[in-house]
Amino acid sequence: MGHAGKAIRVQKPAQAAAMPSRYGAAASPPAHAVDILCVAMYFARNSTEHRMAPTHENPLSKLELELRRGALVLAVLSQLRSAQYGYSLRQALAQRGMPIEEGTLYPLLRRLEKQGLLASEWRIDDGPPRRYYHLNDAGEALLANLTTVWSDLVATMGGLLKGAEHEPE
Repeated sequence: MGHAGKAIRVQKPAQAAAMPSRYGAAASPPAHAVDILCVAMYFARNSTEHRMAPTHENPLSKLELELRRGALVLAVLSQLRSAQYGYSLRQALAQRGMPIEEGTLYPLLRRLEKQGLLASEWRIDDGPPRRYYHLNDAGEALLANLTTVWSDLVATMGGLLKGAEHEPE
């Protein structure tokens, strides 16, 4: 089931390079936004797969896990509008129904920072030094765009699911 040692090539849809005009020219995401999501989703999948691999008897758990992985970057970005250190971020996500393993979160934070979406700083408060992460301007712009994309997706899926309830069998 794992992909350890295998190279995965992610192909983007042709329209991914240019977001539809409804997102506005000023709010259009960086050209690498799709790359960021693809890499983050791939990384999240492969770093949690060995700990959270669903059984073959329960295909629902596998699908639920994949849905959560797909939303992971958006969930993390949404919580970094204000500065947080890793443990507090994990707690905030878990309290809101999106638990995440340390082995997934910290590499994801480093990758998002390297991609120019987060800034971080070390602080010493009442305890050990902690690295606090927060969105920078590029991260704020990406969060705004991904939020719009997510809202559109939720509306579309809501319509599809509602329509599925009323279709004759």
